[in-house]
Amino acid sequence: MESSELAGTVTQSMAKEDASIDPYFHLILNDDLAENNWPKVLDEYKKQPKHSLMAQTMSKALFDKLKNVQSSSGWTIARAINTGVCYPDSFVGCHAGDLDSYKVFKDLFYPVIEKYHVGYKLDGSMKHVTSMDPEHIKVDLTDEAKSIIVSTRIRCARNLAMFPLNTSGSLKTRMEISDSMEAIFKEMSSSDEYKDLGGTFFRHTTMTKEEEQKLIDDHFLFKGKDKMQAASGYHRFWPHGRGIFCSNDKKFLLWINEGDHLRIISMEQSGDIKGVLRRLHRGAVAIEHYLKKKYDVKDVFMSDPILGMITCCPSNLGTGLRASVHCRVPKLIKKIGFQKIDELARSMKCQARGTMGEHSEVTDTVDVSNWRRLGFPEHELVQDMIKCINKFAEMECSMED
Repeated sequence: MESSELAGTVTQSMAKEDASIDPYFHLILNDDLAENNWPKVLDEYKKQPKHSLMAQTMSKALFDKLKNVQSSSGWTIARAINTGVCYPDSFVGCHAGDLDSYKVFKDLFYPVIEKYHVGYKLDGSMKHVTSMDPEHIKVDLTDEAKSIIVSTRIRCARNLAMFPLNTSGSLKTRMEISDSMEAIFKEMSSSDEYKDLGGTFFRHTTMTKEEEQKLIDDHFLFKGKDKMQAASGYHRFWPHGRGIFCSNDKKFLLWINEGDHLRIISMEQSGDIKGVLRRLHRGAVAIEHYLKKKYDVKDVFMSDPILGMITCCPSNLGTGLRASVHCRVPKLIKKIGFQKIDELARSMKCQARGTMGEHSEVTDTVDVSNWRRLGFPEHELVQDMIKCINKFAEMECSMED
């Protein structure tokens, strides 16, 4: 492995002795895993009432079976489970380095996937289906639901089949992806067919302070700074190879190398959920068109008939889609609290998050999104969210001040 590949990779013991090592960006390996040994701390995690899906699945016998195996990109079981070993609060606790690693380490990944994507079986009896057509959505927002919605945001994750996932990717692969996407954005913005999606690509390494502040004010900028993601290798070589494409109307965005290669985003300050999904679909088709043209390949997005779209985290497999709505429910928050709101959302195949996203503070609004990803078409997952919002709106509007 070249020295550039090791940049930003240290052990927990090294991190304790060097204050310059930043757990939010550096890849810090558990000491045992760095030596390719069974991480003894997992024995303690397994005694706790709650532990990650990885910890529920991984055993010393399984680790010893897989410890000397590598995927086509050199991904190892030690790297795969590092996040869950370093951070027991991680819900999933493991990451893939490439499509091959899902198969090479299927004794770990398949049980984790089936635990997360409840009801989906990986025995070959089920296939993933894809359909972003909003006309297939059979449930509409109620008038009450429309009255509480602040904004709508739908995104999908995509990884390019020509490159390893960013967990195992290098500085070179990150730069190649961002360079390719910059050229595609220029071509797309100048085309007659997609010029309405045209805009500007801002690189993290070259954006001005004014541009950075504007992106922050618009809540568009991603900043990395996540310990669990950093432990997977997401943030290595930060900020090189990262960037944000923003359409002129600020309704169509792409994050480049935030975690997965591409996060394609459609959003607006309204409750026009079908319109947001329609724009996302059209934008994803445009990006795929230009990538096929550039690389002269049939399939540009990393995918599998059973696993769907391939992502670094098993939780995003399938559609890679998160459809979310910010809704104002101050009475509901006060009456039953955020935890109960999230429990209700999960009973309806959705998830509630804080006002600014996962692990954030809750004020008067909550972010409600689909929970399912794999085995269901995109329009059905958006429909899950609509049903959940309708229920929250009914409860909110029936409560007294």
